[in-house]
Amino acid sequence: MSILLFDLFGVIARKQSEQGCAEIEQAAGVSGAGFWKSYWSLRPPYDRGQQTGPEYWHAVAQDLGASFTDQRIADLVAADVRSWREVDDEMVAFVCDLAEEGVRLGLLSNIPAELATDYEQRHPWLDVFSVRAFSCRIGCAKPEPGAYAWCGAAFEAPASDVLFIDDRTENVKAAEMAGMRSHLFTSLDTLRVALMQAFSADRRRFPSGLAAAAD
Repeated sequence: MSILLFDLFGVIARKQSEQGCAEIEQAAGVSGAGFWKSYWSLRPPYDRGQQTGPEYWHAVAQDLGASFTDQRIADLVAADVRSWREVDDEMVAFVCDLAEEGVRLGLLSNIPAELATDYEQRHPWLDVFSVRAFSCRIGCAKPEPGAYAWCGAAFEAPASDVLFIDDRTENVKAAEMAGMRSHLFTSLDTLRVALMQAFSADRRRFPSGLAAAAD
């Protein structure tokens, strides 16, 4: 194991907050389970870059039997981006420390174009990832096999050299099917332990930050 491939949302960045979801509902003028069913079920083409933000929200409106004005759609795109902006500062510091120790890092995220651009503009720490696999740019999204194959090709390394870290079971299982090792993320503490074990099993010197955490 010589490469760590991280998920973004739910691992380094936080999931949508209740306030963020409420702002999306307010921008839409629609709320409830039916709204969120449309939001999520129609998301994959948007994540893959097959739709723009306005095209995605027009599809949501149609699925709901509603009609959104251009201004409402612009407001929805903006509210959606804002809802995903919070990051876990401790995790950001952790991956930056790993990079400073010389660990090869990658990022594999299901993320639409507007949100990817927002993150790149606001978060210079993304530069620690030598491979940045944003679904909207690689044309496939987790847990599709192509997403993991794209990362392996970008790293120019065997899949077995990669340890994939994600908070969703289906994504972790798909990585294993692609030949990668995996860790189902629940907390930074459990991740530290898993990485220490992985480095030790490979007889590699594990980063000093991990060693310090075990003391």
